[in-house]
Amino acid sequence: MEHIRNFSIIAHIDHGKSTLSDRLIQTTDIVSERDFKDQMLDTMDLERERGITIKSQTICLPYTAKDGNLYYLNLIDTPGHVDFSYEVSRALASCEGALLLVDASQGVEAQTIANLYLALENELEIIPVINKIDLPSADIDKVKTQIDDELGLDPDSAILVSAKQWLGIEEILEAIVNRLPPPKGDPDNPARALIFDSHYDPFRGTIVHFRMLDGTIRAGDRIMFWSNRAEYTVEEVGIFQIKRVPQDRITAGRVGYVVAGIKTVSDTKSGDTITVKSRPCDAPTPGFKEPKPVVFSSIYPVDTDEYPDLAAAMDKLKLNDASLVYEKDSSAALGFGFRCGFLGLLHLEIVQARLEREYGLSLIVTAPSVQYEIGLHDGTSMIIENPAHYPDPTDIAYIREPYIRAAIITPNTHMGQVMQLCMERRGINRDYQHFGSGRMEMVFEMPLAEVVYDFYDRLKTVTQGYGSFDYDMLDYRESDIVRIDILINGERVDALSQLVHRDKATTRARQTCERLKEEIPRHMFKIAIQGAIGAKVIARETINAYRKDVTAKCYGGDVTRKRKLLEKQKKGKKRMKMAGEVMIPQSAFMSVLKGKE
Repeated sequence: MEHIRNFSIIAHIDHGKSTLSDRLIQTTDIVSERDFKDQMLDTMDLERERGITIKSQTICLPYTAKDGNLYYLNLIDTPGHVDFSYEVSRALASCEGALLLVDASQGVEAQTIANLYLALENELEIIPVINKIDLPSADIDKVKTQIDDELGLDPDSAILVSAKQWLGIEEILEAIVNRLPPPKGDPDNPARALIFDSHYDPFRGTIVHFRMLDGTIRAGDRIMFWSNRAEYTVEEVGIFQIKRVPQDRITAGRVGYVVAGIKTVSDTKSGDTITVKSRPCDAPTPGFKEPKPVVFSSIYPVDTDEYPDLAAAMDKLKLNDASLVYEKDSSAALGFGFRCGFLGLLHLEIVQARLEREYGLSLIVTAPSVQYEIGLHDGTSMIIENPAHYPDPTDIAYIREPYIRAAIITPNTHMGQVMQLCMERRGINRDYQHFGSGRMEMVFEMPLAEVVYDFYDRLKTVTQGYGSFDYDMLDYRESDIVRIDILINGERVDALSQLVHRDKATTRARQTCERLKEEIPRHMFKIAIQGAIGAKVIARETINAYRKDVTAKCYGGDVTRKRKLLEKQKKGKKRMKMAGEVMIPQSAFMSVLKGKE
């Protein structure tokens, strides 16, 4: 165990985690030059297209140090985006140390600070690393000052690196060996292993990724999952070196995988403990905090016959994404589907894209909403996140919505625009402090519902890409929330209902009606699209009917002949309106839910 190190790389988005992982992989020669490609650990197509890491990945790097000993360095690469911070927290639970990467030109940003706190909660040893020192805009002295002032770490211990130019890679490997502690644990104790991830293989069943805390697991052992007492016989254990490399055993302190023909996907949960049936451990390891979803949305298959496929796909995706929460849901307009909870809008987009690509499904996703707490006059209260469950307004005593504490780090020059953006979103400015080096942190208390829509994009726009943003939940506060119903020819379409603040209701209803008018095709009768709060209509658009020119054959003569023909046509249209149904195409649902284009 003296020769094992478990570490992860944490940083803000785009500070160079994946590039540094690539260099460590190339330096330790576990991949031939022919098989190497950039962002080696970003295995999903989505990660490559968007240039972000979504899943944390594990890899074992054999490294011969300057003291002549061979060390096994288990690297766990983590995402930087705030929506995937749950991935980071799970990865850190398997480590003893972390490399905290800071971009030499951007400096310390919001997610750097958030990830540092996550690492300190797990009592990790932290090595600060300043990356991208080859950039013309790199300012190493300024970044060292920020590491000292804003992170409270020793700036002199920071390693200067350019992952792109291969500078300082050896120093990092030596620092991992010399400055990070080896794992604790006893190979002779009863086996105890913590599951931190899993994925589904169509040929081998569920493959569990785990960190061995005590004892040993060998091929042929009868293992047991602590949470549900499910038992399996181990077919194969091994370590990750890009591909899965089988080993005869995994001992305390190491990170590996186990294949045991696990067919029921729900048996493996992240944070569960694995032990050996013949000699079980006394107690499970404390798992992970349950993720708290903040954005809720319903997912329906476009074709209702695909519902069983969607249910199977959700089960398999849940394995690989422990922060996804879902339950069954149904809608009059869209049939059966699932109500899902996400950690943010990017998380929602990624889940939708993965379901469509990896499982070949066509989906409709309803407008994102947050959880509201509603108090009724009879003294009871309820929590809803689905507009369909909104009670009768006459029964409601109060409505509370979730508030967050948003910390925004931005250059001083953009203070006015950030202030204006947050005030538009009903934000309250609680605090701001200047860091020196021309940057400041602004702290706002804001309703979460205002942030989930397109706040992050707008913030990046007003700060020219330099603003960074991190938030945590505060509490629920009273607010004037109403439900907008969308009526098409007087019929309510439940999938388009939205819960919004009264001040924004008219604008939102108008936008929705305009978008539907563009998408719904003309019919043989006039169609009214209305946005309403209760019985009061607050927005309306009309789609005109196709109309035959019935007066074409009248030339000259009395005007009453024309009038008679038009009256006859009008009566026919009226009859048709009573019997006809409006066809709403799927693209109409899509366009409303996309938000501003």
